[in-house]
Amino acid sequence: MRRIFHYLPLLLLTLSIPLANAQSGFDINLGFGAAFDKSFGQVDQSTLLPCALVASSNCAATDKLSAFDMGFGANLMLWKRFGIGGEYVFQPTKQDYFIFQQASAATGGIGDKLQTRTGFYDFNGIFQPVNQKKVAVQLVGGVGGVNVKFYENFTSTGSVLGNTNQSQYAQSANHFQVHAGIGVQLYVSEHVFIRPQFDIHFAHNLNQQFGSNLVPAATVWLGYSFGDRP
Repeated sequence: MRRIFHYLPLLLLTLSIPLANAQSGFDINLGFGAAFDKSFGQVDQSTLLPCALVASSNCAATDKLSAFDMGFGANLMLWKRFGIGGEYVFQPTKQDYFIFQQASAATGGIGDKLQTRTGFYDFNGIFQPVNQKKVAVQLVGGVGGVNVKFYENFTSTGSVLGNTNQSQYAQSANHFQVHAGIGVQLYVSEHVFIRPQFDIHFAHNLNQQFGSNLVPAATVWLGYSFGDRP
C-alpha cells in the first residue's frame, strides 16, 4: 500500500493529461528546497535510547533534519478556483544522523555512522483565491505520509585497500502526516511558471526520530500549465 502512495502522483499525472483540455488547467511540477526539524537530542551510543532513560555516560547528539530536497508533483484544477494535487519531496542524498565512531588516526581511520534519507508525500485539495494571467495564489491542504530510511555507513583507510566506504540499509520508519501550504505561482510565459511555496507537515510520532512532529519546509517549484489560462 505504501508503494502505491509513493507513485500516486505519477499515476495522477498519467490519468489527468487527457482531462487537461476539458478542464480549466493541469500543472506538472519539479521542485527544489529543504525541510527542517530539530535534533532528537542525546542518545546512548550502544542502544540509541535517550540518555535520560539509561544510566550511561557514552552519549552523543543526533543531527537535525536539514538537507537539500527535490520533488515532483501534479495539480489538476477541476474548476477555476478549486482542484486536487499530489507531490512527493525527498532527499536525493543521505545525511548524517548519528556518529558511532569518527574516522581519525586514533581509530585507525575506521569510522561508523548512521545516516538517513527522508521523504514526504501528500495528496491535497487546492483553493486559488487569486487566479490571474500572470499570477495565482494557491492554498493547499491534505494528508499523506513521511518515510525515514536509515543506513549504516562504514569508512576505513588502509595501505592495501586505500579508502573504502560501505553503506547498507538498516531499517525505515513510516508516519502519517497532515499537510498545509501556501504558494505564489508566477508565470514567466503563457504556460511556464515558478512557484515559491511554504509548507507545514505535522507527522504523527516523527519525534521518535527527530525533535518535533512539526516540520516546516520551503520549496521552489518549476512547472508547466496545460489547458486554458485566465
